[in-house]
Amino acid sequence: MDGIKVVVNGQPRDCSGTSPHTRLLDWLRGEGLTGAKEGCAEGECGACAVLVARPDGPDRSRWTPVNACLPPALAFDGQEIITAEGLGTVYVPDAAREDLHPVQQEMVDRGGSQCGYCTPGFICSMAAEYYRPDRSPAQAQKETGTAAVGEEHATDHEYGPNGFDLHALSGNLCRCTGYRPIRDAAYALGAPPAADPLLARQNRPAPAAKHTRTEGGAQFLRPGTLAEVLQVLQEHPDAKLMAGATDLGVEVNLRHARPPLVLAIDRLEELRSVKLDGDTIEIGAALTLSEAEHSLDGRVPLLSQLFPQFASRLIRNAATFGGNLATGSPIGDSAPVFLALDARVVLASAAGEREVPLSEYYTGYRQSVRKPGEVLRAVRIPTPLAGSTAFYKIAKRRFDDISSVSVAIALTITDGVIASARIGLGGVAATPIRASATEDALAGRPWTADTVAAAAAVMAGEGTPIDDMRASALYRSAMLRQALLKFHAENAPALEVAS
Repeated sequence: MDGIKVVVNGQPRDCSGTSPHTRLLDWLRGEGLTGAKEGCAEGECGACAVLVARPDGPDRSRWTPVNACLPPALAFDGQEIITAEGLGTVYVPDAAREDLHPVQQEMVDRGGSQCGYCTPGFICSMAAEYYRPDRSPAQAQKETGTAAVGEEHATDHEYGPNGFDLHALSGNLCRCTGYRPIRDAAYALGAPPAADPLLARQNRPAPAAKHTRTEGGAQFLRPGTLAEVLQVLQEHPDAKLMAGATDLGVEVNLRHARPPLVLAIDRLEELRSVKLDGDTIEIGAALTLSEAEHSLDGRVPLLSQLFPQFASRLIRNAATFGGNLATGSPIGDSAPVFLALDARVVLASAAGEREVPLSEYYTGYRQSVRKPGEVLRAVRIPTPLAGSTAFYKIAKRRFDDISSVSVAIALTITDGVIASARIGLGGVAATPIRASATEDALAGRPWTADTVAAAAAVMAGEGTPIDDMRASALYRSAMLRQALLKFHAENAPALEVAS
């Protein structure tokens, strides 16, 4: 384990001897950096957020906030991390300890902290947005259509007059200060000065992934290539694959899972690209959702509707489509969308690759056709895409919540007739499913209120919904019906004109 080091606040720290099950948060606090706190231990509160230098293209990096309570510390071998207490010392390294980073100073000036428990996490998320390259008043005007961007709070509740995207703080919860002073601090931030060392750091590439291997007891292994991963899996088919650790971290924290071998695949270049090949869009399984959103740049409208509703920005900065699909949760938000997109998954093993329609991938609750030794390498979406799409997530909170029901709809309407219909459902069966009966009730019929009403009645009977803590079976069925009626109400005028 010699040579395992993490650069924290500009200084390398030895991580040798650390267990694969020791979270980044616990390791940092053990190093005396106690700003980051544990609130929920499952990535929902943001009290543990820190900044990590992640790639922003081949030649640049971007300060990216992530939850420290989920990933193991060993996953950051060779990486650069900034904690809340390090922001000021890195920003003004030769100044007195009481000097603050501009984000910290605005939080003080605007009264953005009361008990202070959540404050370090808010500051890290806010700092990442402070350094976002395209943040500016002009960008705020573009996003909101507001002309008077120079006036305080002239823009809407999501973009400040300085271009600050308030959703950058999604996943950071405050239980006593109240969000108005925190928002005021965010909206008061100017542009970083040219001499800011953290700004300058973004002009250099992010650290490359290191080949990490521990010996003895539980092991952590980060191979350098997919071929190495597949070889290890052939020898150790029960190895636990780790990408963003947003699911594995919860298993370790709350279910006390202690896998004997953790196999990190999150930085494998073979799993981290978006490819546009003729009639297919391929998304690498280890690309984070934030990276996928940036790379796709709106090319898949249904995914564009999914991204802001998928957990929080902090989670999307680490979570991957490969992990979300492979986990097989019936309430995973991406599966219904990919079902509606008629996607296929690429499974790779030492023996080669195979492609499986996502509609045939799941075989039972958290079970799939993926064999021991196989890795979900990519998701492939056929094109052309359906012309009319929508993603509806029914949950108790608008953002950062687990779905009670999720519905993804993709229709192609030609000359007033439904040429094709694909609908993916989550939360109404042991697995994500296609609403096959509803699709049959729509395909080939005129796009009218009568057609949709009849199909909505069919949709209410799809799946095998149950009563649980999130919703009753009756409510879930009602939401299925309502989702299709809502889709027609939102799209009927536009589609009728297009026809």
